[in-house]
Amino acid sequence: MLTDAQRSTLAATLPAVHGALDDITTGFYRRMFAARPELLDNLFNRSHQKSGDQPKALAGSIAAFAALQLEPDARQQKFILDHIAHKHASLGVTRDQYAIVHEHLFASIVDVLGAAVTPEVADAWDQVYWDMADLLIESESDLYARAGVAPGDVWRDVRVVKRVQVSPDTISLTLAAMNPAESLPTFAPGQYISVQVELSDGAQQIRQYSLTGAPADPTWQFSVKYAGEVSAHLHEHSFEGDLLHVSTPFGDLVLPDDDLPVVLASAGIGCTPVIGLLTAMAQSGDERPVTVLHADRSRNRQPHRGQLAALVESLPNGQLFQWYEEASPHIVSDRVRVGQMSLSDIEIGDDARVMLCGPGGFLSAIRSELTDREVDDSRIHFEAFGPELLRTGAQ
Repeated sequence: MLTDAQRSTLAATLPAVHGALDDITTGFYRRMFAARPELLDNLFNRSHQKSGDQPKALAGSIAAFAALQLEPDARQQKFILDHIAHKHASLGVTRDQYAIVHEHLFASIVDVLGAAVTPEVADAWDQVYWDMADLLIESESDLYARAGVAPGDVWRDVRVVKRVQVSPDTISLTLAAMNPAESLPTFAPGQYISVQVELSDGAQQIRQYSLTGAPADPTWQFSVKYAGEVSAHLHEHSFEGDLLHVSTPFGDLVLPDDDLPVVLASAGIGCTPVIGLLTAMAQSGDERPVTVLHADRSRNRQPHRGQLAALVESLPNGQLFQWYEEASPHIVSDRVRVGQMSLSDIEIGDDARVMLCGPGGFLSAIRSELTDREVDDSRIHFEAFGPELLRTGAQ
């Protein structure tokens, strides 16, 4: 925990560190991958490193956590840490890896800020890092225990038993345990698994995919859009009978344990967590009001189009609205619209939970609309398909 003196130092230096965080995190990754190149090939997303998205996401999370030590907000801190902990658990991150990050992150801070990093400044920021790390380690240990695995021991080999084309550029894969007599572990609707594949250059790259089947099924299902090196590899090399190396399911975008109204908004392949949530609700005969909003480029490229409509139709109080960038005039109606998703005439009750799934630009736009509608942050939950740029004051 920060002492009063450390908190004062943090307050005095936060603006300077915040302003330099992009340079600090970029230097951190450069240093760490130079010393430990296997981490880039076998743990971190190379595409997000190349684009700069991952350093920005790390910078955002550090800045958000540090700011929350000066103006505490328990709900916001829990939100940040839960998202990170679930992602770390799905990668099998362990306690010892935090020391590796600490070594290279603080070397980068000294590189960037130079003489400004006095012993007092180093001590305060060191405490912030380990406060955050200790909370994450504790949360991740709890996630591993609840999953019934040792810390980091999340990986298993499974067999592809079914492959279905669900849109021109999206496939659905069904996975089964290696022993046909066994079932794969259950999961909470909305959770995801990590999938690790060996690429042509020998790198073992990992990506996360949301589970779309029912938690009680003995198999797992997930969908893959042809985009990025891992997804392209799965399209080209994963067929019935092939093996995949996957993690235990994790993820905190799960169905609230109450009967309050739910609004589910997604874009593109972001429909997959929604499919998982709707499948569970349909099977249980969930009677809560459910409004499903989905945006896509066109109907012919929309993954799970028919399944989405059928699941909503099966709910006693479900309704579906869809937006397409490209659409023929004859399909346009009150429920099928042309253009970007807009919440302008969508009813969102004062007690509704709003769950968002999709790429960063979509999430930012919809969250801005929700803010304009004065929907409280505590009622907004989301799954970002890509590195998540966290910020204080909003999810």
